[in-house]
Amino acid sequence: MTEVEAIQTRIQELPPEDFSSLREWFHNFENECWDKQIASDFKAGKFKQLINKARSEFAQGKAIEI
Repeated sequence: MTEVEAIQTRIQELPPEDFSSLREWFHNFENECWDKQIASDFKAGKFKQLINKARSEFAQGKAIEI
């Protein structure tokens, strides 16, 4: 049994209140990881091309401010 399978089995055995707490923790953890990844990608310049394209389309009237 892999570590992931063992964790999955343990999760299935959790009482409902513990499962609810785990779900909330995991949701928050996943959001924090996503935020860190977005910040890292932004600092690395990975969004420059998209930002420039959006600004250009806005300036040409192809997009509207939301």
